[in-house]
Amino acid sequence: MTSTARKAPRLLVRSAQVAIAAAAVTDVFRTVAVRDRYLHDTDTSESGFASMVFVYVTTLAIVLFLVWLAQVRRNAEELSPEAAVPSRGRTIGMWFVPFAHLFVPRQVVLDIGRASSPSWAAKRDTTLVNAWWVAWIAHSLVLGFAGRLAPGSMTLLVVEEVLMVAAALLAGLVIERITALQDAAFDAAVPAESPAQA
Repeated sequence: MTSTARKAPRLLVRSAQVAIAAAAVTDVFRTVAVRDRYLHDTDTSESGFASMVFVYVTTLAIVLFLVWLAQVRRNAEELSPEAAVPSRGRTIGMWFVPFAHLFVPRQVVLDIGRASSPSWAAKRDTTLVNAWWVAWIAHSLVLGFAGRLAPGSMTLLVVEEVLMVAAALLAGLVIERITALQDAAFDAAVPAESPAQA
């Protein structure tokens, strides 16, 4: 480690967090529009537009999150060369492998977090990642269940959206925590300027 140039850019971090939050908000509007169309046979253009906006915003959020994840993976590898940091392919690819995407990405984020700094608090930080992952997986399961077995169920839609918003909020906190740990580790690695150089 010779410089802080590897830090995740603040613009990338904030953009990923904002895009994830926007995806959660657009999902709420999309769900309301789709439910309204399902129950009241309203104009499909409104639900179609809401769904289109949701797809675009969610795609942007996914791309920004994965770019951030790739950056912090590189940082973790640089900060802890001896640590078991996931490969580049595993870090990104496992999100798209059926069944593996339910378990492996959580472990990837945990491995990156642990390698990012000795300050990783096993209980607090692991709990944060686990809470985010449980909310995300639960949202996915409720979404699948509601769509197939109880379309239009207000109870399931509320539960689904609460889980989506919780997952988005927790994802933002995970991004913030890992980025902050890496920033602190890079700052600590830069030798202080000596008085003679000042």
